[in-house]
Amino acid sequence: MSSAPKSLFAAPLDGDYLTRDQAKALADRVLAFAKADETRVNIATGWSGNTRFAGNEITTSGGTTNTSITVTSTIGKRRASSQTNILDDASLKRTVEFAESLARLSPDNPELVPELGAQDYAVVNGYFESSAGLDPEKRAAATKSAIAAAESAGGPGANIFVAGFLEANAGANAVATSRGLFAYHRSSSANLGITARTPDGTGSGWSNAGARDWNVIDAAALGRTASAKAAASRNPRAIEPGLYTVVLEPAAVSDIMGSLFGTFNARANDEGRGTFSKPGGGTKLGEKIADERVTMYSDPTDPDLLAQPFAQDGTPVRRVTYIEKGILTEFGYDRYWAQKQGKVATGGGGGFGGGGGGGFGGGAVKFVGGTQTTAELIASTKRGILVTHFFYIRPLDQRTVMLTGLTRDGTFLIENGKITAAVKNFRWNESPLFMLGKIEEIGRAEPVGAGRVMPSLKAKDFNFTSLSDAV
Repeated sequence: MSSAPKSLFAAPLDGDYLTRDQAKALADRVLAFAKADETRVNIATGWSGNTRFAGNEITTSGGTTNTSITVTSTIGKRRASSQTNILDDASLKRTVEFAESLARLSPDNPELVPELGAQDYAVVNGYFESSAGLDPEKRAAATKSAIAAAESAGGPGANIFVAGFLEANAGANAVATSRGLFAYHRSSSANLGITARTPDGTGSGWSNAGARDWNVIDAAALGRTASAKAAASRNPRAIEPGLYTVVLEPAAVSDIMGSLFGTFNARANDEGRGTFSKPGGGTKLGEKIADERVTMYSDPTDPDLLAQPFAQDGTPVRRVTYIEKGILTEFGYDRYWAQKQGKVATGGGGGFGGGGGGGFGGGAVKFVGGTQTTAELIASTKRGILVTHFFYIRPLDQRTVMLTGLTRDGTFLIENGKITAAVKNFRWNESPLFMLGKIEEIGRAEPVGAGRVMPSLKAKDFNFTSLSDAV
């Protein structure tokens, strides 16, 4: 059970993370030292490996294994935590005692809820050997495949510069309490992102894919896409900023929709300070807030999401449909606010998240898509802008979720259903919430990361405010 890191280049082997029985035994050891009124033990155990490449060759390969223990102690109405990744008895006992001493020094928390006893959880298999076994040799082979494909797609003499990052993770989270709760969940993920640049420095292309199962990621296809976008985006022309119809690829949709995280928090909205609070009191639950084709939900058991079925405090994470056919349907509730309002806790603070602050349950979200491909959305556009993805996104107004950001790595003019030119990148000011009301078409949904599924979107009147010389 040693938590000592292995060689950075070690392949994942047995013992890189704790099994269910090992996690239970470790939690029991920690709880045996506890003297507080209530104690919770959170265990995060796992392996991570990565391969970085630049200049069309691998530059670094690394990996870590670690098991960390967080002890949360409750004494009366006071609660505090401490953490360690040293697993001998003396260190575990010292961590428990430190959490208890901090709890005694903490102020009373009037909103404190008791720790949970035994719970029933959905059975979710988010663990895939394809990702867990992505050792340095396999990562190197995938990276070389992506680079070769990118070089080939650029054409003879193109000298496309290829860089990127491949990461794999596998491990488990566990939670146990002095009231008899124990939960354990294994998961895995893999992500490959590639940037390709033209030798003259004017063209840049990007592609990315992430999933729990590495087998669904095509490294060579990602290399070809990044390279083709780089070549197509050379020598971009400047066009006037303004309101344009946009076709956003799924990655761009994920970039901008991420800023809705937290807006579905029940407490913030009930207390009048949320995005969906009504002036004078009440919320917009049951009202139309988006195009009727928009449905967005979190569900740890969804085959496309496969998220952790419990929150950090052990609350079961249940399916929550936040928007259904354009209607604001549900909020997310933490245990305190659910109890106060007579609701069922959702396994997160509300909105998109799973462990504590609030967000799509278990960190997973699905934006239900349509049937059209991104190419078909382009073909139906008389004049507009195709966006590969966004970056440097910053909030302008929290209440309306108004954001500013930049386009990047492939921005193109669409005329009469065809891409006719690469254009300079834009700065934009837009709210994802407003955009959901300006949708013209919803494309096919696809995974954009482990536990994240987004469609391409065609929306009108996207506000591009100025040009950017950045490639």
